[in-house]
Amino acid sequence: MFENVEQAAPDPILGLTEVFNQDPNVEKINLGVGVYQDTSGKTPVLPSVKQAEAIVLEKEVSKGYLPIPGLPAYGKAVQTLLFGADSELLTSGRLFTAHTPGGTGALRVAGDFLKQKTGAKKVWLTTPTWPNHGPIFAAAGLENEGFAWYNAETKSFDLAAALEAIAKMPAGDIIVLHACCHNPTGCDPTVAEWKQIAEAVAERGLLPVIDFAYQGFANGIEEDAEGLRLMTSIFGEAIICSSFSKNFGLYRERTGAVTIISKDADTAGKVASQAKVVIRSNYSNPPSHGGQIVATIFEDAALMDMWKADLTEMRERINGVRGSLVSGLAALQSDVDFSFVAQQRGMFSLLGLSQEQVKELREKHSIHMVGSSRINLAGLSENNIERFCKAVASVL
Repeated sequence: MFENVEQAAPDPILGLTEVFNQDPNVEKINLGVGVYQDTSGKTPVLPSVKQAEAIVLEKEVSKGYLPIPGLPAYGKAVQTLLFGADSELLTSGRLFTAHTPGGTGALRVAGDFLKQKTGAKKVWLTTPTWPNHGPIFAAAGLENEGFAWYNAETKSFDLAAALEAIAKMPAGDIIVLHACCHNPTGCDPTVAEWKQIAEAVAERGLLPVIDFAYQGFANGIEEDAEGLRLMTSIFGEAIICSSFSKNFGLYRERTGAVTIISKDADTAGKVASQAKVVIRSNYSNPPSHGGQIVATIFEDAALMDMWKADLTEMRERINGVRGSLVSGLAALQSDVDFSFVAQQRGMFSLLGLSQEQVKELREKHSIHMVGSSRINLAGLSENNIERFCKAVASVL
């Protein structure tokens, strides 16, 4: 039977790593895959995580299965981070949170739940969006379509175009929003703009799925949640897909969560029962290690302070790279204004280069990035940013 299986196209992002690994240039630069790297080019284990792991290993007495939603302490940590310790949602009975295999797993659970349990048919995705959004929802059986979000001319979020698109979406459809650090553009709405978006979504009768993979990477833990918290105060129902891959560095531990907000506690109980059915037929119950690390840090004030310091260091490094990139390119050329890079937030930026320029950077300078010219700024440091700026200037 397998002889009829056709070769699949390489993943548009993960496939870049294979090409990068085959590049013999010792000065090659990988700006493709979205993982945080320190100044030495390594993806570190955070000091707070290392200490928490030691506590987890010391206290662990069993490798038995976790409940379908995962550790209750982990669920509490997720909800506290999303909504704030004083949020009435935490005691309302309206929330269901499950530990999922990463943010990707959270999105798939959301897609399966919506398709199987609500009759939803179409998902609206920002143009552009994370390349895996479409395939995840398509695999769940949902049609997906793009809507205006980013203005390629101004290199900024386009509120008017987004609101115009939302106003035409049919009631009962799903809209996927990035809570902060929009991937791939780095362009986020202001809190006031989020209010307009939320009111438009509510008025149209759309169900929001909010992808929150980068909390703490834009302006701060609480600051990055302002848009989410405002929106969920307007929405009666919503699904939040969050991840600790970036802000805890738990990439390989697959530590994510799906949180479903229902209009009341009675509905939430029914939703929870059906979400568990969806999870049971997928991965059954979650891995433990990453969830234990997060729960341990949240339960220890000293570790929590250490983690916040770790996160601040990562955020400030990336924002510093943004400033260095803008000044470095400005010093080498004056034809193209890259000041927009400093205004964006998160790990990514769209440089606005053509596919031919991206190809030239790869073939002549061993600089690897997605064809759209999305770059992971964490791949740049004081060791390679000058070479990168010179290479970019040479292809403009």
